Amino acid sequence: MSAAAATPDADGLRERVADFLAAHDPAATDRLAFLRARFDAGLAWIHFPEGLGGLGAPRSLQPVVDAAFEAAGAPGNDPRRIGIGLGMAAPTLLQYGTDAQKQRFLRPLWTGEEVWCQLFSEPGAGSDLAGLATRAVRDGDTWTVDGQKVWTSSAHLARWAILIARTDPGVPKHRGITYFVCDMTDPGVEVRPLRQLTGEAEFNEVFLTGVRIPDAHRLGEVGDGWRVAQATLMNERVAIGGGSVPREGGMIGTVARTWRECPELRTHDLHQRLLGLWADAEVARLTGERLRQQLRRGRPGPEGSAMKLAFARLNQELSGLEVELLAEDGLGYDDWTMRRPELVDFTGRDAGYRYLRAKGNSIEGGTSEILLNIIAERVLGLPPEPRDDKDLPWKDLPR
Repeated sequence: MSAAAATPDADGLRERVADFLAAHDPAATDRLAFLRARFDAGLAWIHFPEGLGGLGAPRSLQPVVDAAFEAAGAPGNDPRRIGIGLGMAAPTLLQYGTDAQKQRFLRPLWTGEEVWCQLFSEPGAGSDLAGLATRAVRDGDTWTVDGQKVWTSSAHLARWAILIARTDPGVPKHRGITYFVCDMTDPGVEVRPLRQLTGEAEFNEVFLTGVRIPDAHRLGEVGDGWRVAQATLMNERVAIGGGSVPREGGMIGTVARTWRECPELRTHDLHQRLLGLWADAEVARLTGERLRQQLRRGRPGPEGSAMKLAFARLNQELSGLEVELLAEDGLGYDDWTMRRPELVDFTGRDAGYRYLRAKGNSIEGGTSEILLNIIAERVLGLPPEPRDDKDLPWKDLPR
């Protein structure tokens, strides 16, 4: 039988799920044991290879499997909590990881046993990620890492991190970077909270002092970290801005509901703005569906940057409209408690929180200005901006 013939179709997947549920009653099986068994059965992310949580099936059939498990009341893996692992670390490991790395990391990542974070951004590099200064020096089969990272979501929860560091300062900045998996329990890792405009400390700054990373935890070749990081970033932007939502899902649904429930607050101007944003949200939703269809045929490209850009703009404009619609009631925000949340909850909070938190959407996951450059150059084919530092060794760049 050919590999194509052996790949299950929708009916075959439903049958596999039914057989699995017959052997693992969700009501009688421990949650973690259930998730581990689901992974081992290839019913986690079905487009991954066999033995790594998948069946080598088309990615487009994943909703068939998820719907069957949901209908049976099966436990989920809390994807919002482990979103960095699922959306960024896992596809990078699949593309660039060794067999040993995939076997070690993918199952506990998918089951949520091990949370991941991303150690990319630095206080001295700004939006120029390739200008990073965190240094990794090789000593035999081990690397010693020193530096500082910033804006790190979930670092206070994470067991592992995807990390890029400079391994050769004598070559141009994009060519002297290497990509690693970093153990967040190493004694040289220090995580400090960063308090935000909302009062919460959802992000962190991370200090790395003499952190030891075995070469076995390197992804890709030495000096090829920029290419590996691009795969991560493309997946990140899709994860942030390209999620599947129903009509009037997300922020537009919250604002439309407020509009319907508060007729006394309506004005013609607010009505016209809401209609325009509703149309924009629907265009973004349908564009996201098309992007996900493209993803099912291959890896994400720069189109994910456009989705993330639209997501940030819509969230900020809609949250501002909601505050205006609620008038003085929209200005109330008294939840300034210093908290360390595991999840960002836009819909379960008040309008004041949404308005404040949405300001970060145009920074996290790549600033809107950088995304506009990516769209201009890689989607529209416009000439790139002049870069006089592209061929200079990193050590000679002014800082």
